[in-house]
Amino acid sequence: MRARVLIRPKAGILDPQGVAVERALPALGFAGASNVHVGRLVELDVEDPGQLEAMCQKLLANPLIEDYEIVLADAGIASSGRGPSLREHRTANA
Repeated sequence: MRARVLIRPKAGILDPQGVAVERALPALGFAGASNVHVGRLVELDVEDPGQLEAMCQKLLANPLIEDYEIVLADAGIASSGRGPSLREHRTANA
């Protein structure tokens, strides 16, 4: 099964990349963006989706400073030509 893990800094944790992007957007002519956060996306195929939580806790994310969201692909349902549609599985440490 295809899974996506979205990892981002926890609320209150310094996000220097997000700050840099937020400051650069107006300089490039894009007004109105605020509260910008930069994270990362990990995509992987897993045989047992039940192991994703442990994978995030032990390797993919740093639970002390990052939150993560696990999204599983719904097999066989296309969404706007971009492959399988996605549904939220769980959000940790929200």
